[in-house]
Amino acid sequence: MGVIDGEGRAVSFIQSLYHEFGSGIVLGATGINWQNRGCSFSLDAQALNALAPGRKPFHTLNPALALLADGRTMVYGNMGGDGQPQTQSAVFTRTIVFGWGPQAAISAPRWLLGRTWGETSDTLRLERRFPPAVVDALRARGHAVEVVGEFDEVVGHAGAIVRHANGVLEGGADPRSDGGVAAF
Repeated sequence: MGVIDGEGRAVSFIQSLYHEFGSGIVLGATGINWQNRGCSFSLDAQALNALAPGRKPFHTLNPALALLADGRTMVYGNMGGDGQPQTQSAVFTRTIVFGWGPQAAISAPRWLLGRTWGETSDTLRLERRFPPAVVDALRARGHAVEVVGEFDEVVGHAGAIVRHANGVLEGGADPRSDGGVAAF
């Protein structure tokens, strides 16, 4: 979630249980589910992600906030496994470099190279809205391409807010999920 108030204070944050229901364990009568990030550790002492005191598990959580030289502030982020940094790069580039509004940047066709939702597949998933010539060209270059739905949640759920130097706010919410943009 990202928040920017009327005075320009901005926060970008993410919480995650890792997988749909975390560890599946609820803490007593609190109703709070334990997270499941520990599954990213290995019990093999020689592994790069070996379970050991003081170690932190690998994760893709990366809430983002950009303070731009032109006075804009952008909070943005998404969920979606290995696709998180890919989508964040796409949303940032489309919005800041190409000048798209946040909604257009989020709604545009996306891809995922890697895993998500506990799957082991590393195929390149492309939303069906990519031109067939793009799909064919990627396959011709040796990519294992899987074409998914037009607005498929496998590529994650993104959101963004941009505050312009004059105080105007723009936001975008992902049509692949049930999020939204609100102002008051």
